[in-house]
Amino acid sequence: MLDGFAENRLLSWTRWIFALVMMIFLIAPSLIVVPMSFSSSDYLEFPPRDSSLRWYESFFHSLAWLQAMRASLVAATLSAVISVPVGTLAAYAARKLPLRVKVVVGAFLLTPAIVPSILVAIGYFFVLAQLGLVGSMVGLVLGHAALAIPVVFVIMSSAFAGFDPNQELAAESLGAGRMTVWKSVIIPQIRGALFASALLAFVTSLDEVVIAMFISAGPNATLPKVMFSALRDKIDPTVAAISTMLISVAVLAVVALLRSGRKQDPT
Repeated sequence: MLDGFAENRLLSWTRWIFALVMMIFLIAPSLIVVPMSFSSSDYLEFPPRDSSLRWYESFFHSLAWLQAMRASLVAATLSAVISVPVGTLAAYAARKLPLRVKVVVGAFLLTPAIVPSILVAIGYFFVLAQLGLVGSMVGLVLGHAALAIPVVFVIMSSAFAGFDPNQELAAESLGAGRMTVWKSVIIPQIRGALFASALLAFVTSLDEVVIAMFISAGPNATLPKVMFSALRDKIDPTVAAISTMLISVAVLAVVALLRSGRKQDPT
């Protein structure tokens, strides 16, 4: 009966080709560094003439690079630990607010993600300078957590949009305390979103460079900041090896998110 509305095969192929071209356009610049990281040349070159693992060895034998990686991992982990509870509780509270108030609160929480990063970094620098936290891990974590909270808030707001409040009301009517309600009713419904928000908060901190350029220093300098300095002072191919490892982390994060979403899907 619907044969007359059959989809045009040419249009279907055009859509797929367009999607493929856009995917290549977005991904190719990032993937170019992968073969460059296996080059034996003393300079960044594409395509590499000879293959080698010398730049990976250079990374794992360099105290400066390993120290920067430790600082980045510690900052990313602590930022996720702070931003996930704060963003989750903010999203939980905002869902009960009147629409206009909810919009204002949401705009306020999303400000660090909307304002240009350079302005946010300058503001944090002067605030942390007054507190004597510039160059410290505490200051770095606070700055990164401020960027991760909007990410968590958006994800958890979407999760709470599909949240069933009747189960929460039923638990409370049966005498369950707030901690029990969160543990037995709320968290099981948003477990997948919590995992996704924690992962994205971690990656947000791990990849951040602008704020790190202003407020991280010495042993607390992050990996992206040291990478930027390496490219500014000289073209160090070790940066390509580190970029490849960061891309691998991002790919694993996406795979983990997809697997988590599939497990949460009842179908």
